[in-house]
Amino acid sequence: MFTGIILAIGKITVIQQHSGDYRLTIDTGNLPLDDVVLGDSIAVNGVCLTAVELGKQYFCADVSNESLSKTTLNFAQIGTSVNLELALTLSTRLGGHLVSGHVDGIATVIEKKTDARSIGFKFKAPDNLAKYIAEKGSICLNGISLTVNSVEGAFFSVNIVPHTLKETTLGDSEVGSKINIEVDLLARYMERLIKGETAAEPCSQVTMTLLQQSGFTT
Repeated sequence: MFTGIILAIGKITVIQQHSGDYRLTIDTGNLPLDDVVLGDSIAVNGVCLTAVELGKQYFCADVSNESLSKTTLNFAQIGTSVNLELALTLSTRLGGHLVSGHVDGIATVIEKKTDARSIGFKFKAPDNLAKYIAEKGSICLNGISLTVNSVEGAFFSVNIVPHTLKETTLGDSEVGSKINIEVDLLARYMERLIKGETAAEPCSQVTMTLLQQSGFTT
């Protein structure tokens, strides 16, 4: 688990193909690795990866085909900058929100504009994820915990303050850039809970009838 508070900006230095998937070597920059051990989780642009090799300022991680199919790591190149966060501990301040590091899909930047000292971004989320995004709710973009300013269909906007622009890679994104998106955990589990006993049925869907039966609407 993570909080969405980025600790350092790293850089991909090696990409190795391994029997159809990849192993990445990542320069960790200022990320503190003193108490990190093999097998620990590190979020890379919001993707939870397992450290399989460690050095003083780098780690290696394998990336499965599932992760490649769902995240922008599939487009990674040597030199790509990435947001890094260590897994939270019981003594970690929960400054963002609970983030699993399990990316749901890829959003696209469709608008970027200056708003005083901040930058406003508008994104297009995958249609199947739009239902999980709520105004003033939490969302994780490239590993960054952010507040949703507004929502219209599959489009949503966020505001990036100067500190976040300085400490993460999001400020370098332009119109057309692809961004990893993880929706709020509570929204994901709530949908499953609403289905109740029908959750065991193949292709069970949340319908108006089901919502009425569950007392969520009249």
